[in-house]
Amino acid sequence: MAVRDLSSGDALMKILTVAAVFAAALAAAKDVYAETGLDALFEREQSTLSAVPTGRLNNFFNFTRPAKKVKPTEVQFTKAWLDTIPKAKGDENFACLAEALYFEARGESVKGQFAVAEVILNRVKSSQFPNSLCGVINQGTGRKYQCQFTYTCDGHEEVIREKTAYERVSKVARLVMDGARTGLTDGATYYHTTAVRPRWSKAFTKTARIGVHLFYRDDRYRTALNN
Repeated sequence: MAVRDLSSGDALMKILTVAAVFAAALAAAKDVYAETGLDALFEREQSTLSAVPTGRLNNFFNFTRPAKKVKPTEVQFTKAWLDTIPKAKGDENFACLAEALYFEARGESVKGQFAVAEVILNRVKSSQFPNSLCGVINQGTGRKYQCQFTYTCDGHEEVIREKTAYERVSKVARLVMDGARTGLTDGATYYHTTAVRPRWSKAFTKTARIGVHLFYRDDRYRTALNN
């Protein structure tokens, strides 16, 4: 069966007919709303919702605002600046990093704490080490003094007694996990305090000294630096 082409006049008539039906439907709906008082009801509901704080609505509907990324240029290496940042929280890897910073660097300056955190993240990126924060931090744990981070295998119980110090290093952990990059250690994946001089330090490239820590890069593995 052949299909008849619509003339421009037929097409226009159909468009006008559809528009008229749509307009009539809207008018009828408005009359119904007016008769039943729905207009007033909707206005009251809208007014009530507008009065509810946005945060409470977000919590009710389980909406979360993404954490604000901190640019490297915005990082300030002071306790006063850290104290302006909301209390940090996170998952298992966050807990591992915060604990490591507490036991490894809580006595350091804020800059030194960021540097230690940077080394740990560099290890995660390197093919030489495990690919998670907890994996890196707990590598070798269980063999006394054979672990990568002494506090995890020195035989002493890890007890966090300095709450303020822990809150601050937790914020450092959260910041570096959220993308704050400071470029303090030039790709270092090792460090030690100035109180010791391990044999491996002679084989690596020293990249920085921050506070009582010296930082080193193993140039056989440049993944951490290149990424």
